Amino acid sequence: MVIAANSPGPADVRIFAGFAKAVTVYGPVRIYEHPLPGLPVYNHPPLAGWMLLALNGLSELGMSFATLIRAPASLADFCCAILVFEIVRRRSAQWTAVLCGVGVAVSPVLIATSGYHGNTDAVAIAFALAAAHLLADRKSPLAAGVAAALSISVKFIPVVVIPALFVAALRGGRPVLVRFAAGFGALFALVWGPVLVTVPQHLKENVLEYAGGSYRLWGLVRFADVLGLPESVITFMQGGGHFLFVLVCVAAGVWLAWLRPAQLPGVVAVTLGLLLLLSTASGLQYLTWAAAGTFVLGFWEGLAYNGAVGLTAVLGYSGRSAVRWSEPVLELGAVGWFVLAAGLATGVRRILASRPDAPPGPPAGRSPLAAPRTSQCSGSAVN
Repeated sequence: MVIAANSPGPADVRIFAGFAKAVTVYGPVRIYEHPLPGLPVYNHPPLAGWMLLALNGLSELGMSFATLIRAPASLADFCCAILVFEIVRRRSAQWTAVLCGVGVAVSPVLIATSGYHGNTDAVAIAFALAAAHLLADRKSPLAAGVAAALSISVKFIPVVVIPALFVAALRGGRPVLVRFAAGFGALFALVWGPVLVTVPQHLKENVLEYAGGSYRLWGLVRFADVLGLPESVITFMQGGGHFLFVLVCVAAGVWLAWLRPAQLPGVVAVTLGLLLLLSTASGLQYLTWAAAGTFVLGFWEGLAYNGAVGLTAVLGYSGRSAVRWSEPVLELGAVGWFVLAAGLATGVRRILASRPDAPPGPPAGRSPLAAPRTSQCSGSAVN
């Protein structure tokens, strides 16, 4: 928040200011059908429009919009730190949970992307992890359904985890599935319904079919470019082919959720991390997708990812442009990609190593994907 209050931020801050003015003129529903000269495509889900409308109203009262637009993500990171602590402490020692929560709080990835960049990715990720926690740990399927719908209503990225959440709810029995679906459906109808009824085609083109930018800075497209693969291959990867990678992420999440529903927070973390790993779009703010989740998978996995990729984010934002990475930043990004791949591999291994019916006890007192403590132990820790 200090960074948000004392820095102008990248171009996205000014773009969001333009979006907020447009939403004020056209409304959060009709915004999708209007061309916005001088601005990129408005690719944000319906709830983001209502948020921008509120922030623009506050800015007209004299508050800085550049600070306001970065407040939701910064607050989401604070909530996410507590959320990760709550998730991990049910599966490991208290000190491991503390370290993971603090790791999220001081993550250079999140400080850079939320405090400086100010996009909505962090808010969506926080809601997605909250949905998994509420469903698997809190046994609150109605609230979990609401949180799941909120996650894709802020940014569409967490749509890859929605099938896994439904599968985990199904594994919990019919009452759990019905209540989860009711919470999800009610919030989805409230937020998405007016847009789907009014401008469905424009919503489909702007949001549902948005493939990201065409930059070649990260992951698969970066490696394809370095290896000199044909231009047609890279064009396909960034075009219609990116849906294949999305399907792989969805399938992985569904498979893990069916096998280990009690490990749902870890499953959500793996799915979002895999989406970043296979992403054919490049953006420093996208690095947020795995920042908190890797700490759910393990402290060392989170530390390695947030360290390597955090340096990428900080140096990337320190350069001339957030979409023009220097050679050292590109090399750091490549290292971060392999670190993420290794962390996801160990995370999946730990999830599959747990018992199908309930989380196991902590192996060697280390794994964050271990058994919840008994209610007696939990009560003692709280007291």
